[in-house]
Amino acid sequence: MRTGRRPGGLMRRCPPCSLRTEVQMSTLRSPSLVREKAGLREAGAPAGAPTNIYPSVKRVGFWSAVAATIFSITYDVGQLAEWLGWLGSQGGPESASTPLGLVVLLTPSLLLGPAFLMLILAVDHLAAPEKRIFSRAAIAFATMYAALICINYFVQLTLVVPRLARGRVAGIEPFLFVPFDSFLYAVDILGYSFMSVATLLAARVFTGPGLNRTARWFLTANGLLLPFLALQMYSHPLIWIASLWAVTFPGSTWTLAILFKRTTPSAPARALGADLARSISRAAAN
Repeated sequence: MRTGRRPGGLMRRCPPCSLRTEVQMSTLRSPSLVREKAGLREAGAPAGAPTNIYPSVKRVGFWSAVAATIFSITYDVGQLAEWLGWLGSQGGPESASTPLGLVVLLTPSLLLGPAFLMLILAVDHLAAPEKRIFSRAAIAFATMYAALICINYFVQLTLVVPRLARGRVAGIEPFLFVPFDSFLYAVDILGYSFMSVATLLAARVFTGPGLNRTARWFLTANGLLLPFLALQMYSHPLIWIASLWAVTFPGSTWTLAILFKRTTPSAPARALGADLARSISRAAAN
């Protein structure tokens, strides 16, 4: 009678158990099978929307995109009023702003910096592995943009505006925000040049039709404004082309808000790991 033991008391390996264990291990090695076990199927996802992000990423991505859209449109309306002379300036893009104009323009612009950075961080979670070099480079440029413009606008709102309102500008001349003719205006257009680079890089994350294509077009269009932003100090009329930002940027952020809204969140990684561990344990026991 055969006992199923090898000489020396060693149990022979059960071929069916070995096969099941190999299948479970292949599940661990295969991203597509892992996603399937977690319930991350794209069959029910809207056309053009990526899947497989955590609920927290979806919330941060959606709300930061909504905030960026609101802040950018608020700035657009204020800038139009400024150029029309409704905020006390002489009107046009080359006129220095009044204290009221600076507050109206720079308050939403200051808030836009962190909102845009958080949005790009969320976009990184949508990137396929081969696209992450672009999304993470976009994070780097978005960080530089946010740092430059937040420092600039905070200085304007807390140091310059109160002194302008009181007529005390002696000693703060280097910090005055004069279009095309001041240090901080140069810093400002450098910051928005970095934003353009960030959107140009982020556009590479989105492939395919539908919302992905729309996001890619808007982000690319905003990125292509780079030379018209960066070279304004040398040629002032470039600002008229750069003003297309009022369309391309809110278009980008609103499209991303819709995309995040329609994205299907993934199952928690801890639950996925526990499920795989139970499957492997059952296979080993059999």
